[in-house]
Amino acid sequence: MRQRSVATLAAALIAGALLTGAPVPHAQAEAAGPGGPPAPGIDLDTVTIPELQARMTDGSLTSSALTTAYLRRIRAVNPRIKAVLRIDPTALGQAAASDTRHRHGGTRGPLDGIPVLLKDNVDTRDMPTTAGSSALAGRPPANDAALVTRLRDAGAVILGKTNLSEWANFRATKPTSGWSAVGGQTNNPYVLDRNPCGSSSGSAAALAASLAQVAIGTETDGSIVCPAGMNGVVGFKPSLGTVSGAGVVPISAEQDTAGPMARNVTDTALTLAVLAEGGSLDSARLPDGSARPGSGLRGKRVGLWRLPSLGPGVDALMTRTAGKLRDAGAEVVEVTPPYQERLAQLEFPALLSEFHRDIDAYLATRNGPRNLAELIEFNRAHPEERTCFAGQELFEQALAAPPTTDARYRATRAELKDLSRRSIDETMAAHHLDAIASPANPPAWTTDCGRGDNDIIPSSTPAAVAGYPSLSVPAGFVDELPVGLLLMSGGHQDAALLSLGAAVEHRLDAWRAPRYLPTLGRTEASR
Repeated sequence: MRQRSVATLAAALIAGALLTGAPVPHAQAEAAGPGGPPAPGIDLDTVTIPELQARMTDGSLTSSALTTAYLRRIRAVNPRIKAVLRIDPTALGQAAASDTRHRHGGTRGPLDGIPVLLKDNVDTRDMPTTAGSSALAGRPPANDAALVTRLRDAGAVILGKTNLSEWANFRATKPTSGWSAVGGQTNNPYVLDRNPCGSSSGSAAALAASLAQVAIGTETDGSIVCPAGMNGVVGFKPSLGTVSGAGVVPISAEQDTAGPMARNVTDTALTLAVLAEGGSLDSARLPDGSARPGSGLRGKRVGLWRLPSLGPGVDALMTRTAGKLRDAGAEVVEVTPPYQERLAQLEFPALLSEFHRDIDAYLATRNGPRNLAELIEFNRAHPEERTCFAGQELFEQALAAPPTTDARYRATRAELKDLSRRSIDETMAAHHLDAIASPANPPAWTTDCGRGDNDIIPSSTPAAVAGYPSLSVPAGFVDELPVGLLLMSGGHQDAALLSLGAAVEHRLDAWRAPRYLPTLGRTEASR
């Protein structure tokens, strides 16, 4: 099938945005937070990119005013959640340049003038890129990551960098998600002593707190979709290869991908259209504005992978979710994708070998430790790297792992690729499914450096290992804690999955703004 250009894709998404379930702004901007809205009638919590572009086109909003509003929110809110590491000092200049393009009819597309935050493992030539480690806290990289170049070319305003789980949670066997030596601990905006999941912790928490319109995360297995679910926002992990990994601090080239995060599916999809390399997006079943809101679920078949191990509250939420989808005309059948135990056995050993190869190649491009062995020695010599947890067992195991030229490694990765794809493909074929759905996360656990994470969340693994797309949309709450619904489908079905996700988002209508509670009651806090 002939591929649509990115520009055509973006136009199609804008045309269908308001009819595929994106949230609409409140009549007034009372929820826009400290500093007030960027223009009358705009609520930063709920406004979408197409609505912002319409206002910038008619002159009732400027990118400068929008960027200023987000900067004010960061100053007011970020001290409570510690999601944003640093602000790009050129952000207002970028916004002013966008305003000039809007005035003269020379805009570059739907992201022109839209403030974007980047996870701090994405290279920027004019800001440090640290992966959360003081080992990389010196001179910025020489070049922008390829995805940053695409954002700049699209006119997006690079607002700053977000905190993350240090080294994308690939350092210790008992890490604490959202903590880094550079940024400290990111907190969940819904309940501040709860964890934001990781490793795209700051990107998700910043969006939940409305500190930017969109953000960029990265994922090897779960690092976009879990924090999106746990912070009540939308996160999309594209098919492997859809977004260039050049200039992104790696774990594994076989699984790593950057992806867009936002407060709604429309903004997520529009951002993906900018990030995607030419010709890498499928054109099937794109939102075209022809359907009534929610009618996109009629006749769809969704396989529900319940995962009751995530707790009775999550299981009850999945039951309610299935009922809502059925009420909208979808057929929901319960499924259990095969081969999950074997995938869990094989994935970690393969990632160790790949990390050693890929981090050595990346470190050779930066000032500081030049390879994994030097990085291990750096951590031993710098106490700030041990203020939350001291371990670097994964680094040490990766250093001793078989090289990727080893026959054992090659056999492991080949089996992983085969079984992960079959786990999804066979399940979808057997039940004639449009997507598989599962919980994206349990309710957020309390953050505890001594204990580490409580994050056995198997739902992300099949799509992550297969290189297939997955999408987390808000499903609801257990107590005050958000839970996402994870949707996954076959390889390079990114646009179809986003279209389905927009209909699911509209039907569930589960988003609500965080209240920044300091803690939950004693019973809930012990969970």
